[in-house]
Amino acid sequence: MTVYEHFRPEERVFIDHILDMKERVIERYTPRLTDFLDPRQQRILTSLIGGEDGIRLSLCGGYEHAERKRALLLPPYIEEQGELFRLAYLEVHYPDRFGSITHPELLGSLTGMGVSRDKIGDLLLESGKVQFICTQELASYFALNLTSVGKMRVSCISIKSEDLLHSENKWQEFEGTVSSLRLDTVLSEIYRLPRAKASEAIAHERAKVNWEIVDKRDFDVHAGDCLSLRGFGRSKIISCDGLTKKNKIRIQYGKLK
Repeated sequence: MTVYEHFRPEERVFIDHILDMKERVIERYTPRLTDFLDPRQQRILTSLIGGEDGIRLSLCGGYEHAERKRALLLPPYIEEQGELFRLAYLEVHYPDRFGSITHPELLGSLTGMGVSRDKIGDLLLESGKVQFICTQELASYFALNLTSVGKMRVSCISIKSEDLLHSENKWQEFEGTVSSLRLDTVLSEIYRLPRAKASEAIAHERAKVNWEIVDKRDFDVHAGDCLSLRGFGRSKIISCDGLTKKNKIRIQYGKLK
């Protein structure tokens, strides 16, 4: 049995990257820092390295409830320090009397500047404030070049970590049953849609599993997966709890409030 058998085929490139980092830390005794990882990638990383002798693993996204985090792999003799994560915190100023900025608009503007999503952490939007976290080397680039979000003219300034909005995702939990763990079937249950409509949305690349677009309706989902359907919000599979008497699968899931 190989390590890959525990994960999905499309995750093999990421697994190889982590195993290479692990080998470098062990052989060269030097710290290694990842880009921002989504929660699924963090779970994979922890399962591959979490109990490894000779390596200390630490995750940081800038605040306590951060979703996207950078991982630091340390040899045992190096002390962990916050600055080793090389995070930057920025705030976007705009004339809110003319409108507001949405999460998709902000993300689209940032990645539209030629920056990989892996270099950007959480986007924080609350009570008229707009902030985001990124790798340290991109802070000055965004401060100078982020001048618009959507149709809104904006400016961007660096802030301190203590000035961040400390928001935590709030999930409303539900229970349901599905005939299978196919993506179209699960989305149909969670969002109360006809299965044909869920399948159509998947075919039009409106569905994501663990932050990646999935266009196959028969894609199998698992406990711990984060799902989203454009126009319907985000959800996650909390657990799969066996079969009913009619051979349906019991699932517990959460929907982002």
